[in-house]
Amino acid sequence: MLSPGFSIAPYDPVWPLDFAAEADRLAESCRDLPLRIEHIGSTAVPGLSAKPIIDILVGVPPRAAREPYVAAIRGLGYEHRGAAGIPGRNYFRRGSPRTHHIHLVSWSSALWRDHLLFRDWLRRNESAALEYAVLKRELAAMFADNRLRYSESKGPFIKATLRQARDAMGDTAGEPVEDS
Repeated sequence: MLSPGFSIAPYDPVWPLDFAAEADRLAESCRDLPLRIEHIGSTAVPGLSAKPIIDILVGVPPRAAREPYVAAIRGLGYEHRGAAGIPGRNYFRRGSPRTHHIHLVSWSSALWRDHLLFRDWLRRNESAALEYAVLKRELAAMFADNRLRYSESKGPFIKATLRQARDAMGDTAGEPVEDS
């Protein structure tokens, strides 16, 4: 256990259903706003152990005003935490213990692309997913009382995995997407 409500759990086939239900709530709340909704994070990778928190990537048009989205998401009971250290993102969390995270970004941003690339690479590469699962369990044991250190310590693996995925897709896959 990392801290109250923060543990690495075996994959649960209910996670995609939880995502789908929350995606429906988001779509309804933002029905007059253009958006794209994706399930990301370890709960989006079948078979992968994860913190039992559903991570949701919400994409908005480039340069879209964020205020209407923030208001709609807050209306669903989410706490808005600003960028939480990541420029270009609006971060939200819900639940006690936490059950959901929302990452609101431009759908033409590197943040959008990298989240989806990492998820899709782990879905297609069982050995990478297994390596990530082992790393997460080791880090959970090392940083049982420090969620931030746990998350930061996954960074080198995530960066290396993104490089590997880009290399496999060709040289242009890693070029930044312009916000237009």
